[in-house]
Amino acid sequence: MKERKEKMPSFISPNVKKHFDTLSDALKKEILSRNVTINNLNDLIKCLEDITKEY
Repeated sequence: MKERKEKMPSFISPNVKKHFDTLSDALKKEILSRNVTINNLNDLIKCLEDITKEY
């Protein structure tokens, strides 16, 4: 998972979208607000781990 420095929307790969879509609206909103690129399931898991560490 890459965190983008410039202000661009987060990117969720079509390969991971089916997993992303199973998350709650609040989690999806939080992930999208982080300006990240999620190319695979490991990227998604890492982003979720980062979120849980903050709460």
